[in-house]
Amino acid sequence: MKKYISAFLYICLSAITLTLSGCGIYGKYHPTTEVPDNLYGNVQSGDSAANFGLVRWQDVFTDPYLQQLIEKALSNNIDLKIAREHVKQAEAGLLGAKLAYLPTISLVPSAGFSPQYDIKQGNYDLVAQAQWEIDIFGRTLNGLRGAKAAKRMTEDYEQAARCGLIAAVAEVYYTLLMLDAQLATAEQTSVTWSKTANTIKRMKLAGMANEAAVAQLEATQYAINTQVIAIKESINAVENSMSLLLGGTRMEIKRNTLADQTLPTDMQTGIPAQLLYNRPDVMAAQEAMAQAFYATNLARSNCLPSLNLSGLIGWTNHSYNVVLDPMTLISSLAASLFVPIFNSGRNIAQVRAAKSQQEESVMQFTKVVLAAGNEVNEALIKYQTCEQKSKLYDKQVEALTRAMNSTQLTMQHGSTTYLEVLNAQNTLLNAQLTQIANQTEQNLAVVKLYHALGGGKE
Repeated sequence: MKKYISAFLYICLSAITLTLSGCGIYGKYHPTTEVPDNLYGNVQSGDSAANFGLVRWQDVFTDPYLQQLIEKALSNNIDLKIAREHVKQAEAGLLGAKLAYLPTISLVPSAGFSPQYDIKQGNYDLVAQAQWEIDIFGRTLNGLRGAKAAKRMTEDYEQAARCGLIAAVAEVYYTLLMLDAQLATAEQTSVTWSKTANTIKRMKLAGMANEAAVAQLEATQYAINTQVIAIKESINAVENSMSLLLGGTRMEIKRNTLADQTLPTDMQTGIPAQLLYNRPDVMAAQEAMAQAFYATNLARSNCLPSLNLSGLIGWTNHSYNVVLDPMTLISSLAASLFVPIFNSGRNIAQVRAAKSQQEESVMQFTKVVLAAGNEVNEALIKYQTCEQKSKLYDKQVEALTRAMNSTQLTMQHGSTTYLEVLNAQNTLLNAQLTQIANQTEQNLAVVKLYHALGGGKE
């Protein structure tokens, strides 16, 4: 009879296992490999496999001072250290998921003393217990796969933090160079303006200018000096931001000049599908979908029975209230099948919640991919626009410089008014500051495009 019962149970469990495998509980997640062909819009560079994001960051940012800052940030940045700790936590979770395949073993020693009929008796138990769930319904398997996906996701987030840190250091560095250039321009303009004011004062003494001209020029010079102070304040704030990225207190940032910067000009975007493997945040969103997939399978498994084996082995000196030998060996082995009945409603609700979270992960992935495509488009358009404007700004500054020199010469001969000189110098200063800002925006567009294409990975 026992043989028939065992055979019947084996057939039933085999049938259930085959049914569940057909339902997908044991299925593996298959990553998404398709993205829209027009993800980059009208700036797509064809089907070339060349990709700017695959270039080493040392070959993109060749300024030695910037390279030193990036290296220091990669070693000391607090956010990056936190991301690495998250990876360690995920590794611990994965180890726990792997150990779930092993039985649970515990040692349960006990001792007692009781007087009976004026006879003092002592007893003890030294027993080891073991319990093991047979993973016939994929509960442990899906938990393990989900833990692996979670670990990969944290690794991708660490890479995303690393790439973002490299881009952030570069952006702050180029912003500092821009402010340095603007400060030098403003200070030079202040010197020029002071010379013009002295010229007007001498012309006033000669009867060739009035007090209104002197006052107007002095007021404008004060405004420029105020602008110099404001730029210095901005430099201090940006240096503080850089110090924070470097993971330290306020420090002096050694740097080069904006004019000495050379960045790549051949920036291929590659094919959009490369984002699935180049951008860490896209890869993390992919792993989040895998984790949600296995979480749904795990929730389904919780609706099914669980088969557990348990046993114990040890020594005792009592049994059935009868004192036996001091070293009596005891052992037992049992199997139990737990079938959820009253919890089935809650388990079904958990399945529905897991399915909803799985759908949400798909939407989040789509959102991340679309955002990545927009970032590539915007960065490349910004670079091309700044490149076009740069030539015009160069011509504008050149023309305004000639105009300013001309008005200064004609003013000294009394053939023009101070207002023309005032307007010429103000216009030139604004054009020079705008030219510097445009050059910086072009550099930042290179940084953003490099980051958008997944650049900066190890």
